[in-house]
Amino acid sequence: MSVVGTRPELIQAAPVSRALAGRCREILLHTGQHYSVGLSAALVEELQVRVDRWLDVGSGSHADQTARTVLGVESAIAAERPDVMLVRGDTNSTLGAALAASKALVPIVHTEAGARSFDRTMPEEINRLVVDRLASVLCCSSDQGVANLAAEGITQGVSVTGDVTVDAVRVNTPTEPDAVAIAAGLGLARVAFALATLHRAANTDDPARLRGILTGLGRVGVPVVLALHPRTAEAMAREGVAAPPSVRVVEPLAYRTTLALLRLARVLLTDSGGLQKEAYVLGTPCVTLRDSTEWGETVTAGWNRLAGADPERIAALARDFVPPQSRSPLYGDGHAAARIADAALAA
Repeated sequence: MSVVGTRPELIQAAPVSRALAGRCREILLHTGQHYSVGLSAALVEELQVRVDRWLDVGSGSHADQTARTVLGVESAIAAERPDVMLVRGDTNSTLGAALAASKALVPIVHTEAGARSFDRTMPEEINRLVVDRLASVLCCSSDQGVANLAAEGITQGVSVTGDVTVDAVRVNTPTEPDAVAIAAGLGLARVAFALATLHRAANTDDPARLRGILTGLGRVGVPVVLALHPRTAEAMAREGVAAPPSVRVVEPLAYRTTLALLRLARVLLTDSGGLQKEAYVLGTPCVTLRDSTEWGETVTAGWNRLAGADPERIAALARDFVPPQSRSPLYGDGHAAARIADAALAA
């Protein structure tokens, strides 16, 4: 049984499902944590992923989402009797599924294991810490994940598989001509725009941070395409905050459209974990709209900078960002899904 609940998890699930095909029966369960059409149903269709079971977790507090996931996954486990549970990342869906599996004595395989922001004010950090202690197989995206787990005394069942984000980007990124055509259709030209996303509760639910980030986006110096998450749209309406004139607000973009624009953008500005890695893989500078990141390797490599919510820092980093000329393959060779499948089948 594989559990997903959010857009990034669906993207990560598709290559692993292909790697498992014909080797076992995989039951893909979607919790419904991301429930808007653009973040779930449309992406399922775009990626041609087969979802076998849907829950209706929806929005709510962390406790509410986690509790609903535990109950729904517990029921699915009782009905399907899986031999192993595959969870990914750090969402409430991941935590709830891991808790349900551990109580049912189903071995847990955790991908992106060992990722750490070292910031326990992030709910996702708590989820990572708990799930890594429940998992029996820990698939790390990089050597840093292994080191982080070792520092916590976790060494059994740990391996570096690489990150399935690389697999997904390689399969789904449009060719150069196609990317240029997609951008042109939106009135955009190479490196003449910035791409932005904003969705984390720490940013959207804090009016001062929300205003600071939007102000910073308006000072980047090039037009900014802001793919607006439903949570952010609700927060902006609630606070009476409008995007600056140079920020073009659009609905959540299709995955391949996102990759096309990311490939051509001057810079990415985001609080998303997955997009930080996608930007690194595609060679696009990233300014992270957070005070910490679980993907610190990208910062050390010089391709990612932390801006927080300070408008002047956001604008300055975006305008002046000149990354190194080279990028090491931090997250593997694009065959992480095959290694994860092997690990799950051996669990």
